[in-house]
Amino acid sequence: MAALPSISSMTETNPTLDIDIVVPCYNEQDTLAAHVRRLHTFCRATFPQRWRITIADNASTDDTARIADDLAAMLPEVHAVHLPEKGRGRALKAVWGASPARVLVYVDEDLSTDLAALEPLVAPLLSGHSDLAIGTRLAGSSRVVRGGKREFISRSYNLLLRTTMGVSFSDAQCGFKAITRQAAEHVLPLCEDDAWFFDTEMLVLAEHAGLRVHEVPVDWIDDVNSSVDIASTATEDLRGMWRVSRGLATGRIPVAPVYQAIGRQPFTTPHIGILGQVLRFGAIGIASTIAFAVLYALFRPAIGAQTADFLALLVTAVGNTALNRRFTFGVRGRAGAGMHQVQGLVVFGIAWAITSGALVVLHATTPGASHGAEIAVLTGANLLATLVRFVLFKAWVFRARRRPELIRPGTTPAAEATTEVLPVHDDAAQ
Repeated sequence: MAALPSISSMTETNPTLDIDIVVPCYNEQDTLAAHVRRLHTFCRATFPQRWRITIADNASTDDTARIADDLAAMLPEVHAVHLPEKGRGRALKAVWGASPARVLVYVDEDLSTDLAALEPLVAPLLSGHSDLAIGTRLAGSSRVVRGGKREFISRSYNLLLRTTMGVSFSDAQCGFKAITRQAAEHVLPLCEDDAWFFDTEMLVLAEHAGLRVHEVPVDWIDDVNSSVDIASTATEDLRGMWRVSRGLATGRIPVAPVYQAIGRQPFTTPHIGILGQVLRFGAIGIASTIAFAVLYALFRPAIGAQTADFLALLVTAVGNTALNRRFTFGVRGRAGAGMHQVQGLVVFGIAWAITSGALVVLHATTPGASHGAEIAVLTGANLLATLVRFVLFKAWVFRARRRPELIRPGTTPAAEATTEVLPVHDDAAQ
């Protein structure tokens, strides 16, 4: 088994390598030799730069490791690396992190993506125009052959990414990507996922760090023998999206230093659109509504309906304002937090009027209503209050304001104020 050398040692022994094409594989004994030879032939005919192919064996249990070593012995531009654990993300982080190449690429072992797109994929990275490049199956000019189920899942997943995470790339999961070594050295240490979500995490963090992502329309044919478990992968992807969203919102993932080091200037943090805000606000609203109902049920026997309503709504309102400030509207840092809570309490007062009014109407129309009926009425009223809260939060409490430091050269403040509005937040906390 070959150990992974350090970046420095590989740079000394191979200082002029331009392109390193990594092929992650697990138990691919039936197809690996043919596919690597096909890729090797293509690269020899296409690239004038110095290149190599690195087979990243992900702890295969069949004959894949031996085949990889045989290919490396027969073909001078082929290199084999054996990893002790499975995981595409783990393999790419290890091999890319140890490679001396200027541009780091990976392609799926099945070569589902037409190799004609490989040269356009790496060209903008070799020239310095872009930091990452991805193949996209969702561009209008892409030609894709796959089943309706996979097509629906792919489009739904990428739509969810764009609406909830404020990113603009179109296809997160096509197994056809490239990154410059400089960008990899900054972004890879921030990526936590070791499996399939790695692609998405890398792209989201890169875009939030102000790196340029180039997209290449590809021709792609689905591998009918793919062993990917769609249900479990989708579940892990959703967990990954939540983890990365939380990390970016709280500042736990430090993308600001990446922007300062290699980000494209000037840059505005990707904006969460109205649909993404509604989805985030809705999730927080559901949690707040459940918390309200639980608190009301606990308070009601001891302090009466109206007081229980007031206290339950007050507690959930404070938490709701704090969560929406950070996650829904992207406001970070302490600046303005106190005023936002004051404004949030005003919104709370309006929401309380709605819910207490609902209680008054219930008791007037149904004397002696049960606690269950009160909870049901208050839950409905609280949902209405949540809608009112969103409108007031967006239009008043966390309304977008112009950031003077982002005024572009050659424009006047008055002109700029009509063209660019951004949520107020503390850049240092990103």
